[in-house]
Amino acid sequence: MVSSFRVSELQVLLGFAGRNKSGRKHELLLRALHLLRSGCSTAVQIKIKELYRLRYPRTFDGLQDLAALKSSIKSYFQIDSGDTVVSSDLPLQTGHSDFLQQQQHLPTPLMAPVHPDVQMKSLPFYDVLDVLIKPSSLGTHAGQRFHHEKYFIFALTPQQVREVCISRDFLPGGRRDYMVQIQLRFCLAETSCPQEDNFPNSLCIKVNGKLFPLPGYAPPPKNGVEQKRPGRPLNITSLVRLSSAVPNQIVVTWAPEIGKTYSMSVYLVRQLTSPLLLQRLRMKGIRNPDHSRALIKEKLTADPDSEIATTSLRVSLMCPLGKMRLTVPCRAVTCSHLQCFDAALYLQMNEKKPTWICPVCDKKATYESLIIDGLFMEILNDCTDVDEIKFQEDGTWCPMRPKKETLKVSSPAVVPPPETSSTKKGDVIDLTLESSSDDEEDSDPPLKKRCVYMSKAEEMHNKGFVFY
Repeated sequence: MVSSFRVSELQVLLGFAGRNKSGRKHELLLRALHLLRSGCSTAVQIKIKELYRLRYPRTFDGLQDLAALKSSIKSYFQIDSGDTVVSSDLPLQTGHSDFLQQQQHLPTPLMAPVHPDVQMKSLPFYDVLDVLIKPSSLGTHAGQRFHHEKYFIFALTPQQVREVCISRDFLPGGRRDYMVQIQLRFCLAETSCPQEDNFPNSLCIKVNGKLFPLPGYAPPPKNGVEQKRPGRPLNITSLVRLSSAVPNQIVVTWAPEIGKTYSMSVYLVRQLTSPLLLQRLRMKGIRNPDHSRALIKEKLTADPDSEIATTSLRVSLMCPLGKMRLTVPCRAVTCSHLQCFDAALYLQMNEKKPTWICPVCDKKATYESLIIDGLFMEILNDCTDVDEIKFQEDGTWCPMRPKKETLKVSSPAVVPPPETSSTKKGDVIDLTLESSSDDEEDSDPPLKKRCVYMSKAEEMHNKGFVFY
């Protein structure tokens, strides 16, 4: 009955129920349907029947009793928890022919969302508190060829509103942010494995009538490839009505793609920080040092088919990300290398831009796969003055300290500079020439001292030094 009402009748109904009666027709319709789902009073039900009787007098009189009316309407309009209405065939009974003719002039009812068994990949920096709209397929609509549009509606409970409000944090500049957020996610409607965030083409989102800004396009990997927005969760908390009395509406518009179907879902989440994730990583425990020793022995075991045998392995104690000494050495269990990176710095970088790529081998290193290496923890505690170590075949290690190189010079007056094109090997410069500097003495050195210089220069010349 409600789905067949015009704008004026919807406004009368909402005004009678004490609800907001301003807005476009689809907003009024969604508001009225939400009124039904929330359990309307007997007076509201009587008002609906009264408005319907005025709208379709012959149809209402043709139905024999209220029981038949209820079953017929229920078979025609089935209200789903996903905020939309699906239509089914109405049985042809007495008085229904006029009703069906009337329905041809009504707006197309909203299609019920199909809820595929889609599982989204978990996000390390968010804890899911509740599911507001479970993954709903963005299917095709009859009559829509270029752009598809779909409406969703959800309402918050008083407890959810309270959690969001008390998590508000004011940032510098007068901005505000919420640690408990309403998060909107898109992905491909695939059920084979957990899906990553993925946006449809030409996506447009309106929350409660306001346009939500989407992330910018990523640069195309090569020429001729269409630009795509980087998939990420969308925080729509700022546009959501934080009230349990008023529902929230989401309008999604997108361009269809051949062979691809997308899914949309809405969650209530709590945002986490990198220090908290580091604390959780520590709580997982530290991997036994014997595991790394066994990995070292495996890598240094001589291969009979190889002509080159590796007897030692050098590993740096510096983080490849920050070029500083490791504090919490970790790596992914999926990595085959021994080199570690600093867990605290790795989490901080992914908090800013989540890529989860190992800085050593450039392979995926998700948060769930990270482990703290116990052997490297022991090494860092034992060696505080070295930045590199060497592992032996038996799993033992030794520090790699740089050798101190000393340069022996027989006389401070003779310095072997590099050879240039203007001075050839074997040329001797007379060391007894007078200096042109005003700071030096004008008198010549004694003859005996001059002979010592000449003999020393001849000796160095025989060794291959060049003098200027």
